[in-house]
Amino acid sequence: MSADTETARPAAAAPARRTGSPWVLMYHSVAEFTDPAEDPYGITVTPYALEAQLLWLRSRGLRGVSVGELLRARAAGRGAGLVGLTFDDGYTDFLTRVLPLLRRYDCTATLFVLPGRLGVDNVWDPLGPRKPLLTAEGIREVAAAGQEIGSHGLLHQDLTAAPDDVLQQELRGSRELIRELTGTLPAGFCYPYGHLDARVVAATRDAGYGYACAIDPGRLAGPHAMPRTHISQADGGPRLRIKQVRHQVRELCRVVHL
Repeated sequence: MSADTETARPAAAAPARRTGSPWVLMYHSVAEFTDPAEDPYGITVTPYALEAQLLWLRSRGLRGVSVGELLRARAAGRGAGLVGLTFDDGYTDFLTRVLPLLRRYDCTATLFVLPGRLGVDNVWDPLGPRKPLLTAEGIREVAAAGQEIGSHGLLHQDLTAAPDDVLQQELRGSRELIRELTGTLPAGFCYPYGHLDARVVAATRDAGYGYACAIDPGRLAGPHAMPRTHISQADGGPRLRIKQVRHQVRELCRVVHL
């Protein structure tokens, strides 16, 4: 068959580029404290430490942004130089301590809230200090300030131990309540305690979330089980650099074995 009459064959599609998960930092509360015994779960950093950590990111040519903003930028090929910032639980100190620093350093963040525990405290941390949670008005104020609101479930339960009906309430119920609060369905979910399994990940995807954050999801890592790096009061520049490299190596190994 001649070249003039031979049916043209479509060019082979280029293989999809394999990329690891972005670097996402995990915070909880930002408050003043002097005794480590006051923070047995290691969830608190001082405003001074947070500011130093944001300055370290800037010194490395990095800027902290919400996970939603980070994923959109990566999808458009503009993710270089961006790091995800997340704050779990929705403490009131996000408004008083975190938001001013985010504004000062031109950053955004994702705040994962518990719409079933508005205006109460962190009852799930029996050994830690009582930390007040945002009210409905506080959550709306955070959203109006340009920060991303995500769901942390309703009541901060281990979803791997939840029966199916409770799991659906934690995922879908919390998502609808956040829409009632902010006018927008949240795109992101965060697994309480970082606990997840294949059933919970599948249910989170089916509930309509575009992404979900974990801690160390292992083989389940992906858009609905994104690993994060826990940031503590002790994390100055050298420790942050070690954690950054550790994340890069882990993701490189994961991509190579996909």
